[in-house]
Amino acid sequence: MTAAVPRTATPAPVAPSRPAALTVPATTHHDTARYRLNFRPDIEGLRAVAILTVLGFHAGVPFFSGGYVGVDVFFVVSGFLITGLLLARVTAHGTFSLADFYARRARRILPAAGVVLAATAAACWLLLPPLARVDAAYDLIAAAVSGANWRFVAAQTDYLAAHAEPSPVLHFWSLAVEEQFYLGWAPVLLLVAVLARRWGRTALPGIAVAAGVVTAGSFALSLNWTAAAAPLAYLGSPSRAWQFGVGAGAALAAPYAARALSGRGETWARAVLGWGGLAAIGWATVAFDGLTPYPGLAALVPTAGAAVVVLAGHRADDRSASGAEVGRLLTTGPARTVGRLSYTWYLWHWPVLVLAQARLGELGWPARLALVVAAGVPAALTTRLVERPLRFSLVVAARPRRGLAVGTTAVVVPLAAALLLGSGAIRVLEGNARDAAGPLPAGATGGPWLLAAPGPDRQGGPVRPAPAQARQDFPPTAGCEVPPEATISPPCRYGTPGARDRVVLIGDSHAGQWFSAVDALARRRGWAVEVLVKQGCPLPKLTVRSPQLGRAYTECDTWRREALARIAAGPRPRLIVAASLNRYTGDAPALARGWNDTLDRLAATGAPVAYLRDTPTFGRDVPTCLSGALEVWSRCAVTRDAALPRDRLAEDLARGGRPGVSVVDLSAALCPPGPRCPAVREGVLLYRDGAHLTDTAAAVLAPRLDHELLRLGLLPEADR
Repeated sequence: MTAAVPRTATPAPVAPSRPAALTVPATTHHDTARYRLNFRPDIEGLRAVAILTVLGFHAGVPFFSGGYVGVDVFFVVSGFLITGLLLARVTAHGTFSLADFYARRARRILPAAGVVLAATAAACWLLLPPLARVDAAYDLIAAAVSGANWRFVAAQTDYLAAHAEPSPVLHFWSLAVEEQFYLGWAPVLLLVAVLARRWGRTALPGIAVAAGVVTAGSFALSLNWTAAAAPLAYLGSPSRAWQFGVGAGAALAAPYAARALSGRGETWARAVLGWGGLAAIGWATVAFDGLTPYPGLAALVPTAGAAVVVLAGHRADDRSASGAEVGRLLTTGPARTVGRLSYTWYLWHWPVLVLAQARLGELGWPARLALVVAAGVPAALTTRLVERPLRFSLVVAARPRRGLAVGTTAVVVPLAAALLLGSGAIRVLEGNARDAAGPLPAGATGGPWLLAAPGPDRQGGPVRPAPAQARQDFPPTAGCEVPPEATISPPCRYGTPGARDRVVLIGDSHAGQWFSAVDALARRRGWAVEVLVKQGCPLPKLTVRSPQLGRAYTECDTWRREALARIAAGPRPRLIVAASLNRYTGDAPALARGWNDTLDRLAATGAPVAYLRDTPTFGRDVPTCLSGALEVWSRCAVTRDAALPRDRLAEDLARGGRPGVSVVDLSAALCPPGPRCPAVREGVLLYRDGAHLTDTAAAVLAPRLDHELLRLGLLPEADR
């Protein structure tokens, strides 16, 4: 399970407002449609469709690879219901109360959310290791104040956070998007209504213009961001507002659509529209997946489908749907029951799934499905004991300030729980850091031990760096490991000032992790180090997809060409050190061709080339694991086959298959012979995440790298 977007992105639950229809019984003295709310049971059923697609998607059920489109359905329904409520107020009274509007939303949405957040904080304390508790505390704070989407935007677009574990409140991003939209949309509608009333005009044309501007502008922004930075487009409220706008447009058009669909052929027209809209949602659920550029143009399919279903079921009277209409399906008892639970079920299912897998490990889809179904039990209890009593309380509803007070309490309680969770975990981590203090030990030049003076053979205890510090234990090359959007590396030279000779370190972040070791050997010889490193960019000539950008990584291709040309155009280096993650593709022939192209160009410079075999990959956040396993380090070890797969390029180079290029394999120091690769060796925490060495480990490995390069004849003896 991952937090990548949209694979782990989750739809927003619609506020548990009563589904309603908008009718036009007569015209007002302004000769404009007067909107009135009637109950819409089919919308409850549509919410059931949306939540079931989400549950199936998160459970990993086959044919639900695009279940994240439930977010579009929820957003459209929300825009329809909430804008319809405001339209009814405006056409009946000419205005509405912002305090009353926000009080209604507060008492409907925040109590259930607050209960889930507080319960999640307690579960995190019981089930997660200390470092994960700190992360969860920050996430809980962001979720409580409806800012979770922006916190997760930062995480999803941060290459260095790529191996972070999924947050138990990741799903609150969509609730945050919804609340942010209505913080702006309700005042806009009120302003239009007040101005129209002052000028003696109807507000509906102005509201329609406002909805059109918001929808068009947001959709254009969504297309732009999807092409430039898909996680931002997926999680950002500005790029999602258009879907609420589509719902608002449906609310504005609903009475007129009801008139247009009445009369001869009404049943079949509604049937075609309704089933067509539902088919669009279903097709997107099956056909889309994590590689679909989203939201972008693809989001039009479920968004339009949801709007069509809503309009197809709209009537100017209280008649029920006929046998051929989709409303017959959506108004069945089971559909409406699931729809009524959709909000609280949505709130509960994700923390149940994430926290269970945090303890049990990755589960198969049948087990995940059982977990999300089981989450319906606390969802039903929360609906019955929290949501409905406060939603229908006459005492709370009597005055807006009471609803706002309930909402404030529902925010303060999880905030306090998050602060307790985080502060307690930080105290534990600070104690670990004190235990790990001391000078950095020297590394061995060879042999079975990592350190020159290994000391007692410990299997647990303090580690260096401490888990909390390990995440920040980067090489000191800030600004030189260029981010995904960059196409050119800045001039980055380290080592001996004014040196004429240099070593070139080139590759992705798996090359950058070796900087301290390469810098040490260069300084011993009075050389400089030139750093050419780009995040997530394979050094072999491969075109890949960037998870951070959410599209083809063309910037990588441009950067690689420029970096290789820069090396060829400059003075010949004394040594080129090349490294790269070797898991960008499972296509072995394509990978071999890509390496052949790159290594041919490097060898053509006439400089000796050292290919560093890739380091073990753990696939999970190692410092987080160690923060809860310092007594027994082996709990965080992984199987050798998973961490250190076969490297055909290293094998070919070891056989002398490419003149001028040698392989340097330090795997024995990181993963000694045995069935599992350790996360800690001789008290040194080796990894800062799930795939990169800590800078401490790289510094400890410097003597071993120097010795190996000397053995291969790629370096002269050091002068110092």
